[in-house]
Amino acid sequence: MSAVTIQEAESTFINDEAAKTKERRDSIIIRTSIIGIITNFLLAAFKAAVGTISGSIAITMDAVNNLSDSASALITIVGTKLAQKPADKEHPFGHGRAEYLSAMIISVIILYAGVTSLVESIKKIINPTVPDYSILSLIIVAVAVIVKIVLGHFVKGVGKRVKSDALVNSGQDATMDSIISASTLVAALIFLFTKISLESWLGAVISLIIIKSGIDMLHDTISRILGEGADLELAKKIKNIVASYPNVKGPYDLILNNYGPENYIGSLHIEVPDTINARQIDDLTRDITSKVLKETGVYLTAIAVYSLNTKDPVITDMHDQIQKIVLSNKNVMQMHGFYVNLEKKAIRFDMVISFDEKDRKGLYERISQQVKDIYPDFQISIIMDTDFSEE
Repeated sequence: MSAVTIQEAESTFINDEAAKTKERRDSIIIRTSIIGIITNFLLAAFKAAVGTISGSIAITMDAVNNLSDSASALITIVGTKLAQKPADKEHPFGHGRAEYLSAMIISVIILYAGVTSLVESIKKIINPTVPDYSILSLIIVAVAVIVKIVLGHFVKGVGKRVKSDALVNSGQDATMDSIISASTLVAALIFLFTKISLESWLGAVISLIIIKSGIDMLHDTISRILGEGADLELAKKIKNIVASYPNVKGPYDLILNNYGPENYIGSLHIEVPDTINARQIDDLTRDITSKVLKETGVYLTAIAVYSLNTKDPVITDMHDQIQKIVLSNKNVMQMHGFYVNLEKKAIRFDMVISFDEKDRKGLYERISQQVKDIYPDFQISIIMDTDFSEE
């Protein structure tokens, strides 16, 4: 079997394993969401009954919030199912980002629930009613606190493990619900002992907490949809894999495009000695692509190659001299892609300037001038590069 055929067979196996891993992840999300739906629906029914009997606006609003949690879990399932759809002509990179959309919808539902709750609480403040608690109602609320603590910890933990924003949001919401329910219980005890009703005011505070939570979740989800920087741990792992090859210097310019949780497509640049031929470069890039896919699940669609001069000592000295100038600036992270054409008197290289530099353009111009001052007879071409996985 030829080397190429072996690589193709290995790539097929890796892709099959990745598909199985994604299928297991989706099953975990759906099962966890179903648990959330059932639990929240039962809690909502109990709280609605207690709130109606006791006349407690806080408990009634808490029941409404539990119903919204059930809706959130259902949307998580729908989003996960949509994300499972295979790639097609209109969406060649798959439908993984549907999970982000479901997380955004959940955030909007939470925000709406908070606004609705606030309106009802204000109405009760203006036209107050006296609540009527029973021992049974307080027991039910106390049980709800415990259930919500356990559910929130469970759902959020699973969400972090499988990297599901929708589950993390649902788990965070459940944890907040436990705090809200506990506050409702405290208000009920205060009323029983002092006859001072804090129901409406507590309902307003609860509503503001829900609104803030919805805004924060919405902000985080929109940030992911817009395109955040690469996962630093993932980027570091890819760089370490590529740098482990003896003929590779780098990597540089790593770009990771996210098309849903656990669905990355990337590209990068490497420098290799000018002594290796095209066949060796082809084998090297194929091997890197296969290893990165196998160990990280990231498919590198392109590996650009810079030729590193190792034959001409004059060019080597020029490289060392220019590199010393460039890297003497603390906000310059690296220099790569160095190339000199002595016949045409041309020098070119890439220079990565950190986002920490307040005046990136100014620093670029100063370094360019310093290089021109040393080599006035050469045409200098410097590309100001960006490290998209900068820590």
